[in-house]
Formats: sequence, C-alpha cells, structure tokens
Amino acid sequence: MSVMILKCSRLRSVFRLRTLHHHLMSSQAGSDVLFERVGSASVITLNRPKALNALNLSMIRHIYPQLKNWEKDPETDLVVIKGAGEKAFCAGGDIRAVTEAGRSGDSLAQDFFREEYILNNTIGTYQKPYVALIDGITMGGGVGLSVHGCFRVATEKTLFAMPETAIGLFPDVGGGYFLPRLQGKLGLFLALTGFRLKGRDVQRAGVATHFVESQKSSLDRDKPFSLTQHLDAINRLFEASSMEGILENLRQDGSTFAQKQAETLSKMSPTSLKITFRQLQTGAALSLQEVLVMEYRLSQSCMKGNDFYEGVRAVLVDRDQSPRWQPSSLEGVTEQFLEGCFAPLGEHDLRL
Repeated sequence: MSVMILKCSRLRSVFRLRTLHHHLMSSQAGSDVLFERVGSASVITLNRPKALNALNLSMIRHIYPQLKNWEKDPETDLVVIKGAGEKAFCAGGDIRAVTEAGRSGDSLAQDFFREEYILNNTIGTYQKPYVALIDGITMGGGVGLSVHGCFRVATEKTLFAMPETAIGLFPDVGGGYFLPRLQGKLGLFLALTGFRLKGRDVQRAGVATHFVESQKSSLDRDKPFSLTQHLDAINRLFEASSMEGILENLRQDGSTFAQKQAETLSKMSPTSLKITFRQLQTGAALSLQEVLVMEYRLSQSCMKGNDFYEGVRAVLVDRDQSPRWQPSSLEGVTEQFLEGCFAPLGEHDLRL
C-alpha cells in the first residue's frame, strides 16, 4: 500500500493532468472498448459514443482481465480510463438490454450485475494508480467505473448523477459505500433525488478528486459550490430514521428548496426510495465488498419486481414520464418486503 501511495503522490509531477487529458482525447473507431499504451500509462477508452459510452457486458468482460494483467505488468505505472466522443464518460449501464433480459428470464439479468460489481471491486482494490477522466455525462455504471479509483478528474463538462430512483432501481455500483461517506447528508440527498452535479461542483461535493478545464477556460472558477447555501437544510431535512420522516420534514418546512425536493421525491418509485434509504444507512458501516454483496441482492430483487420495468418504460422507452409504481405510496412498501430485498441469496450470492 505504501508503494501505491508513493506512486499516487508522484502522479502530478509525472503526468500533468491537463497534458494527459490533451493527449488522450483522440480515439480509434471499432471495438466498444479500446486499450492502448501512452508512455507508462495503460489506457482504456470506452468507445460507444453514440450510446454515450453505456457499459455493456461485453465491455465488462474485456476490461476486467485487462485490468488484472496491467496490475502485474511492470511497464504499467498507472491506468487511465476515459470515454470516446464529446458528450459522455459513461452515461450508465446498458439498461435496455438488462430490462429485456429480466423480462425474458435471460441470465444476463444476473450476469451483468454480478460481473459489473466484481469489476467495481477490482477498481476499488486496485494496486496501481487508477485515473478516471470523467469528462461529460457520468451516471450509474459510469460512476462505478470511476468513483472507487485513486483519482477522478472532472472537467467543466462533467455531469454527475445517480438517477436510479426514477427508474425503479437504486444507486448501485457501490453507491451504498461512497454516497454515505460524502459530507453530512449530501450523499443521501443525491441518492434519493437524483440531483445533478455539474463541472466544478463534482469535485466540491467530493465525488471527483481533481478538476481540469477540457479547454483553456476559467469557467465558474470563483463560484462557490452550488449547494453551499442548502447544505445546512439538507443535513437537517434528510436527518430522519425513515423515508417517511424525510418526506414529513420536507413537507413541513416552508422553504422553496424543501418543497422542490418533496415534489421530486413524490415522482420517484416508493420502493426504490425505501430500498435506497436503507442501502445507504446500512452501507455507511460496511466495506466496499460487503456493500457490493448487499447491492447484488437488491439488484436481483428489483429484477423480480414491477418498478424497474415500469420506470424504464416511462423514462427511457415511451418517455411519458408517468410511471405507475406498485405500490404507489411509501406506506405500501412494508418492512417485511424490505427484509426480503436484503436477504441472502444462498449459493447465488455475489462472491468477491
């Protein structure tokens, strides 16, 4: 570990981040994921720009063994991961494919989450500096490919969010580990509402470790964190022993900010909200590995339910933004149901 810390401390002097970013902006066409060498850096390029570099199972199955090989390679001093195109680092997992698999009973609904979480754990325990250039949209699966690494470099084009409660899911890929470790109740706020952080705010929130301009620009350099004026309110309003308690706090508060959050939460899947609340509450005291095991159980519960498929239909397929959640209220999501979501899967549990 001391060797890794030494290498991390040398990163700035060996690879100036802006220079590194400049050299890595170009990509070849072809495969969904590309591998190359730039000096002593081994580079992964997510190469599905038309799909906003959404992560599919084939990409996971290429990236995982390559990371393992580079970890043992004496000529690799650090690993860099980036996205092709101008819009996204990685906008998430291949939700449509997982949805179709879940409906048909195809094993992809198990395999995708299992192998994605194993990859997340590999990144979180990597023995060499791992640098994610999160330039552009970074959501869901893209967060899993970046946030557990040694360095996360945001730009003015970075757009970070964990919007899963809007599609009947929960902020997975280790969200139960890193979100409750952000300042105060900020992580819980981001997890429940899907609030979007942009540009420098991604670093100010603690999601990114560094910020560089993708072009020479001083955009928003002197602006404070956009949520600074609301942090006290977030800590106060999202401090409750239940999801119902948070909503009650928001509804009783007279501020415009609180009312807006209450309105946002009223549109989310009640099941997802309750799962997410407990996920982060539990994950705050667990290791990344324990969180990923927990989240795999939750993923499989969601695959068996209604809200994930309904959320994908309403948000991504028909785009009518009118999901019919079952149950339709927080009160309908019982403790007995939640216990089942978090229950071990026996021989089907995730093994790390």
